[in-house]
Amino acid sequence: MTNTQKEPTLVVLELVGGNDFLNTLIPYTSGFYYDSRPHIAFKPEDVLPINDELGFNKNATTLQEFYKKGKMGIVQGVGYPDSSRSHFRSRDIWHTCEPDKVATEGWLGKVIRDLDPNKENVLTAISISRGLPRAVVAQDVPVTSIGDLDTYGLLTGIKHEDKRAQAMSIFEKMYSPYTGAGMVRDYLKQTGRDVQAGAEILKTVPGMYSSSIEYADTPISQNLRDVARIHLADLGVKVFYTQHGGYDTHANEYSGHEKLMIDVNRAVKDFFMDLEEHDAADNVIMMIWSEFGRRVVDNGSGTDHGAGGGAFLIGNRVNGGLYSEYPSIEPSKTDNGDLAFQYDFRGLYSSVIEQWFKLDSPSIVGGNFEQLSLIN
Repeated sequence: MTNTQKEPTLVVLELVGGNDFLNTLIPYTSGFYYDSRPHIAFKPEDVLPINDELGFNKNATTLQEFYKKGKMGIVQGVGYPDSSRSHFRSRDIWHTCEPDKVATEGWLGKVIRDLDPNKENVLTAISISRGLPRAVVAQDVPVTSIGDLDTYGLLTGIKHEDKRAQAMSIFEKMYSPYTGAGMVRDYLKQTGRDVQAGAEILKTVPGMYSSSIEYADTPISQNLRDVARIHLADLGVKVFYTQHGGYDTHANEYSGHEKLMIDVNRAVKDFFMDLEEHDAADNVIMMIWSEFGRRVVDNGSGTDHGAGGGAFLIGNRVNGGLYSEYPSIEPSKTDNGDLAFQYDFRGLYSSVIEQWFKLDSPSIVGGNFEQLSLIN
């Protein structure tokens, strides 16, 4: 099956918990790195070099391969001023582009609204995760959240057809038009209609999919398999959002982070191989980010919450290379012991919004920020 529409599609992969950028893209020739991390540093022979200063974690072979092929941009030191070391606050800031106040609308929610202002497609955006990330939430924007595509749908737990039909009839009546008005009632009514419409479309997707790729039996691999299956069904989805958790590596980081890298490395590899097999990769880019990096100095077993981190953009249309500057790990030049932020994440968003989706970014990210030439 070939995706013939070729509409720009963005897949966002959030590494939840604060990925250790210093042990993902490693300054393997720096004495400061080894002095700072006596318990969790990677030996030079265990690094996948990309130049004479930096190399990937030994378990990130897929990332190295994309970089070597010129299909991955690495944004170094990405973050924001006066970084919050709180998971909740930092994620909120990344999700809403509001560092100074708590906001209710996400940046991708605004993107979706601009991409489909008339709400013609209830599946313009899909989150493959449990719950709905704030990044995709915005007023009057339908977003479908899927935990498992194979079991997704309304009242699928009811096996008997007559009972399910009766329950569906009740559901439809609950959300059908009725007298009276009000913003809350209108919202509930429309939400019910969108959920029902989206479920009816998506239930056909698993039966349409065929692939030689064998995804790993891990949550992130299965999530990206669902992304691939939906993308290949040509449903007009322009934004996918998924998450990979466990990056809060305060303890046992060497083995724990190794497993995380192995899982995400395999999942990303299989996902793009699947798209390439179906000639459906040219209109897809993936953005991988995490809410902050980790402390430069290890704590004896792991690392604590930091500041600046790194983001990755992958795809056939990506201008590969290193962007911004790798933050110094020299003790006198760190941000109180953390990697200092070098590049505002809102510039990364702006680059994607304008170069990929051809939309204006200031109203979405809250101002004008330096863009990088990430997409061709």
